[in-house]
Amino acid sequence: MVLENKLGITNSTDLAREEERISKIKAVELFETGYLFSLPAGKFESLSKIHKYLFDDIYPFAGEIRTVNLAKGNFRFAPLMYLNSALENIDKMPQSTFDEIVEKYVEMNIAHPFREGNGRSTRIWLDLIFKKEINKVIDWSKIDKDDYLLAMERSPVKSVEIKELLRNALTDNVDDREIYMKGIDTSYHYEGYNIFKIEDLKWQ
Repeated sequence: MVLENKLGITNSTDLAREEERISKIKAVELFETGYLFSLPAGKFESLSKIHKYLFDDIYPFAGEIRTVNLAKGNFRFAPLMYLNSALENIDKMPQSTFDEIVEKYVEMNIAHPFREGNGRSTRIWLDLIFKKEINKVIDWSKIDKDDYLLAMERSPVKSVEIKELLRNALTDNVDDREIYMKGIDTSYHYEGYNIFKIEDLKWQ
């Protein structure tokens, strides 16, 4: 089944290709316009605005809380009936230390508030919290895809693995354009989007 989209695409392969191309260009704009850094760190409202910015040209539900229950493998994300209260609780979670920030990130992943594009938008949101709270960001290119996905799969029960991966990839080059762009490519790679590199899109 192909997700409803603004592009009129009815083939899932074609949709994935255009989603990657368009949203990666928007991810570059998010950084280069400074819009990303104007958002409050750690709030769902900011995550919603990031998601809308990335996907608004593609999906009518960009930035909007999902209206269906979602699962990945055997794991069920927050049920719809509890989703709003879960997001309110996440907003209130502390975020002054590395451990607190990662715990907040794990909870947002469990909430999975959007129909599509949760991982990619939430990793940008996470880096914004790190930058504003502890003056660090993640160099995602240092984190192997399989290691990351396994750690995230286990994180609702035990967050020590994802904390270790993220801690080892921290950098204080918080304004480095290349680290951000490589991070977007890596983030998309985690989700199976590998057709376009940021550098190939930047002149479009």
